[in-house]
This record gives sequence, structure tokens and C-alpha cells, in this order.
Amino acid sequence: MKRKKLEGNGLWESSRMIMPEHKIRILDDVLNEETRKKPDLDSQALSEISQVLAQSLEDCSPITLTLFDPIENKSIHGIVMRVDRQLGQIKFRHDDDWDWIKIENVVGANT
Repeated sequence: MKRKKLEGNGLWESSRMIMPEHKIRILDDVLNEETRKKPDLDSQALSEISQVLAQSLEDCSPITLTLFDPIENKSIHGIVMRVDRQLGQIKFRHDDDWDWIKIENVVGANT
């Protein structure tokens, strides 16, 4: 009985060399598997985030926001300058600069 090329562990059984394009594609696929989905926050967590944002807006006190990222969450430290509920954004001052941050990206806030 003659053995087929694609038996065993598939294509890798018969090839001893990987083209650079294929290697890049394999590594990209592995990286994409590691991406995460945004967690669903319960009402208590949303309430705590809202309280911290309101406190910073009122007192101009510095806070740390944790922002969702598919690879790794990011933390930024600064002061809330304005909250725009219609657009769902926060004007956040940090490092002598400011950014508009989408409220939906905030997964944590603490003083």
C-alpha cells in the first residue's frame, strides 16, 4: 500500500522547509488566537467606575483608568476634565496632554 504525502500530521509530514510567507502567516494566526474579548461589566463595576470618574471631575483628583485592549489592558493616570455622555467619551488629561477616551473602553478605574 502506497503512503500518501498528506498523511500523518498533514502537509508538514512531507515538507522540510517553510516559506517565509507561510511562517509569517502561521505566527499571525497564533497571535490572533491570543486576542481577548472585552469583558462584560456588571452593574456594580459600572457604578464604581462612574463614581471614580465623577469624583475626579468634581475634585480634579488624579485617577488611574484601565482601558481594554485585545492583547493587554492599558493603564493611564490623569484627571477627568469633562464627561460627554451623548458621545460616550471622557476628556482625560495626562502627561501635559489630553485625549478623548471612549467610555466603553474603560474596564476599571481607581484613585
